[in-house]
Amino acid sequence: MKIAVVGAGFAGLASAKVLREFGHDVTVFDKTPDVGGVWSATRRYSGLRTQNNKGSYSFSDLPMPKDFPEWPSGEQVQAYLEQYVAHHDLGGALRLSTEVVRAELTTAEDGWLVTARHVGDPVGDPEPFDHLVVANGIFSDPVIPGFEGLAQLMRAGGKVVAASQLASVEEARGKNVVVVGYGKSACDVAGELGQVAADTHVVARNLLWKLPKRIGKALNYKYLLLTRLGEGLFRYQTVAGGMERFLHGPGDPVRRSMLSSVGAVCSRQLRLKEVGLVPRGEFSDIARSTVSLATDGFFEQVADGAITVHRDTEVERLAADEQGAPVAVLSDGTTVGADLVVCGTGFHQRVPFLDDDLQARLKDDRGNFQLYRQILPHDVPHLTFSGYNSSLFSPLSAEMAAAWTAAHLAGTLDLPPLEVRREHVTDRVAWMEKRTEGKHARGTNVIPFSLHQIDEMLDDLDLDLPPATKATQWLMPVRPKAYRHVTPRLKERTGRPA
Repeated sequence: MKIAVVGAGFAGLASAKVLREFGHDVTVFDKTPDVGGVWSATRRYSGLRTQNNKGSYSFSDLPMPKDFPEWPSGEQVQAYLEQYVAHHDLGGALRLSTEVVRAELTTAEDGWLVTARHVGDPVGDPEPFDHLVVANGIFSDPVIPGFEGLAQLMRAGGKVVAASQLASVEEARGKNVVVVGYGKSACDVAGELGQVAADTHVVARNLLWKLPKRIGKALNYKYLLLTRLGEGLFRYQTVAGGMERFLHGPGDPVRRSMLSSVGAVCSRQLRLKEVGLVPRGEFSDIARSTVSLATDGFFEQVADGAITVHRDTEVERLAADEQGAPVAVLSDGTTVGADLVVCGTGFHQRVPFLDDDLQARLKDDRGNFQLYRQILPHDVPHLTFSGYNSSLFSPLSAEMAAAWTAAHLAGTLDLPPLEVRREHVTDRVAWMEKRTEGKHARGTNVIPFSLHQIDEMLDDLDLDLPPATKATQWLMPVRPKAYRHVTPRLKERTGRPA
């Protein structure tokens, strides 16, 4: 088949590599001049680092370089992806600096017409493809709230940007900075800017629980959350047998005690009570939306007064004060200087190159994506998604999704009937809604259940891991190398040389 892939991040590159191995002619489009997606030089904010250790954040057939630190920087992750492109000779498949402006089904709905535009050129002619893979990412379109008074702030010399649009910390040097949000990107940016800004205010509508990289300054967090035991501490939609059933049955007091103990250690270590930043609720709430690592030095800067966190507060409006300086007025009545407002306020989940009719066919009436296994839509043919499952193991999840898609295109997947798939996705989204209190990113958030989702894909492929490997993963961090057999064995099954 002739296949178009939109996006050259982890998901798009994994799709290209795997689908080419199955003989498909693949073209990857990306509007940025380099590969990387969120790790692209055009989008990564200052201070961006992985939430995973390098040993768990890679593809199965290419470990990260040994000289990388345990938590690689954004620049290093992008360099790793460049290495992946070279390792698998994917360069000829890439069309960088090329934005897909429209993708439409043919009249007979037997393929796609993709219209793209290279930077500086006019829009090209539609190009036919047999299949389309959407890998544009769920962290690619930042949300900037529609603040009241934005025009007034800008006339006073103020500026509002998303965290991914902040090119350099020098933009904040000597300025009054307001960071909106309390997720990873917001705290990472605040931690960087707090070192150079005149003052830094973080406006946090809701406080999230944070995990230090080393719990108790000794236990690497990878042994807690990047294992099957870590996932097993939180209740999945369906509880499997064995240890997981024990933890959510007779062993529930043990499970609760473990989580409570970790929460207490983290609170003491980060001095949350001292700085007034203990989140409401229980530590187990860390799994409701997304697991967030504590930014190095963030809470130390809060304790030192370099960063002020306004908890349970929102930006009510932007304005200029009596002296004509830009300010932000908060919902608790506080007014703070706002030369630079940085928004770490999440992302839109949308596919802008598809028309409204196709968008409606992909989602339910509340805008949630209806994708079986986070990959296959119900009502749009010749289309799959990759990377629409926020995962603690993004490279590995993307690679397994690519193998699933390859099997689907080869006709070797024994899928349930369409109505069964519809019911499954409806139930899954409803569970996500309840579990995350609505913060499920339009049905794309699977954290912290990344391994469960990978297991489901491999079960469909009948290529599960050996029991001994799974047993090891209960106590040891997942090693992507353990999954290197999946694509070769799938190729053998479909008659292609391994």
